[in-house]
Amino acid sequence: MSTHAARLRRRQRTSLRRRALAIALAALAGVVAVAALPQLRHAAREITLPLRHEDVIRQQAAEKGIDPALIAAVIYAESRFSDRTSRAGARGLMQLTPATAHAIAESTGGTAFTDADLATPQVNISYGAWYLRHLLDHYGGNEVLALAAYNAGMGNVDGWMIRDGGTALRPADLPFPETRAYVRKVLHARAEYRQAYPRELGY
Repeated sequence: MSTHAARLRRRQRTSLRRRALAIALAALAGVVAVAALPQLRHAAREITLPLRHEDVIRQQAAEKGIDPALIAAVIYAESRFSDRTSRAGARGLMQLTPATAHAIAESTGGTAFTDADLATPQVNISYGAWYLRHLLDHYGGNEVLALAAYNAGMGNVDGWMIRDGGTALRPADLPFPETRAYVRKVLHARAEYRQAYPRELGY
């Protein structure tokens, strides 16, 4: 065999080995990607649609007779599950003002309640769920009106109902742009929470 032919064969063998290695690496990368996909999906979901304290949400939903995804969606719209204080003084996951929280404490027998308790997820979600249940009862189970009142206050919503003869039953009927956007955001988030977290929310 000539020197030229020998070199050609060596190049061909080297080329075949490189191609085989590339195919093997590509296959390995595919296996790793498939294995990592659930974790990546979970991480992305945690960023775009976070969920915390699901045990408290399930407990309060069962106790107050509220859809757990609705509670999660209100928390998402209010604070994205981050303990914070608004410029208006609303505090915690469900953004309750101290005045509202003290009124709830008085109604529920929470005599030892202090403003600092609003930073505790159990207390904040419990009081927020109680208030949401109160609003749902006040507006005959109408979620649009209850959510509008959670955002804009019962005084405003009652005024709209009197002015419009009780016809403000859709988000589009609400006079405040911020409140319309808030109600739509919560209702959209509730549908997403039902789909994304059925096990965590107890469906």
